[in-house]
Amino acid sequence: KGLRSQGETPFVLWGLDPIFSAYARLYIRDILQMTESTQVPGVYFYNSHPIYKVDVLGIVVYKRERDDFFCYGVDDSTGVINCLCWKNDLLKECFIVFKGGTGGAQGGFDPVAEMRKLQRAQQSRCCVEIEELLRVRGSVKTTRQQREISASVFYKVDDPVMAVQISWMMEVPELYRQCYDKPLQLQSNTRYPFLSSLKAATIIRDFLNQKSVAKFRPYDVQELLQPLILSQLKTTPGVQLLQLLKEALQTLQDEGFIYRKVKSQDEVYSVTGQDKELVIAVKDVIREDSKREKFAEKGCHVLHILSAVRQRYSLNLSKTALELVLKSLECNSDIISCSDSHYTML
Repeated sequence: KGLRSQGETPFVLWGLDPIFSAYARLYIRDILQMTESTQVPGVYFYNSHPIYKVDVLGIVVYKRERDDFFCYGVDDSTGVINCLCWKNDLLKECFIVFKGGTGGAQGGFDPVAEMRKLQRAQQSRCCVEIEELLRVRGSVKTTRQQREISASVFYKVDDPVMAVQISWMMEVPELYRQCYDKPLQLQSNTRYPFLSSLKAATIIRDFLNQKSVAKFRPYDVQELLQPLILSQLKTTPGVQLLQLLKEALQTLQDEGFIYRKVKSQDEVYSVTGQDKELVIAVKDVIREDSKREKFAEKGCHVLHILSAVRQRYSLNLSKTALELVLKSLECNSDIISCSDSHYTML
């Protein structure tokens, strides 16, 4: 229940919700059903609470292993979610070799042996088998229309008498009662004068999406904001309208929704999602550079892609705009993310 809020809280207010900065202990059923934000991809809503990272505990029901990561299917009895768990260097290396000798130090301390013990201990905690208990903390992602967790922390839980599971089953319902199922309450909008610019940005965004606009100039959307200033008498309507338009366009640029391909006196904005030439440029960079030996294993880093696209297409492309294009390409299965920040062609 309560998975969709009546209206999204403006993203600049998300920090006022303590749940946003915490790992939310949600049931997997609710993680799978949360709706994604229309303002910022990768953020989801349970009730009116913005959530992008979660904490789950469950039984492993399937397992796949690759060179760089594990894929675990975690079941908490309400649903099953795929958890992408990246290996660190200790898990990848079979042995640690130290330069400058092999013998033990004075007092019988052998750093090589101790490091191997640490490695084996970590392997035993991270290499989880089917039917074992796993705890995962990480960010929520949607890849190829499938919801999953990209883990920042994961480990096997030793729970022979089910003490951890019982404690979890008592704590989570209480969190729902006290936090998650209570809608976020903010003070009156009069305390947040910048909400008018956020409303203006939403109006422009909705119009551009509805009309599938690829390029526009400020005066093309100026009249859309006229209703927002009719009741404002602090300055002349014309001055206030221009200021509101300026703030709304800056908000949309900060989100990456629009950008200026060329900065000139002719103020033309491109809508990122409608710029087909930009999409082609991004795909070309990933296709060409992922063949290079340097990027063959891990794929192209997002900052490398950004630099290459700026050189061949637009110096003014922002990282947020590029990330929107990458997410769209990944959703369309044109590219695949090798990690949180590396991409390659399928």
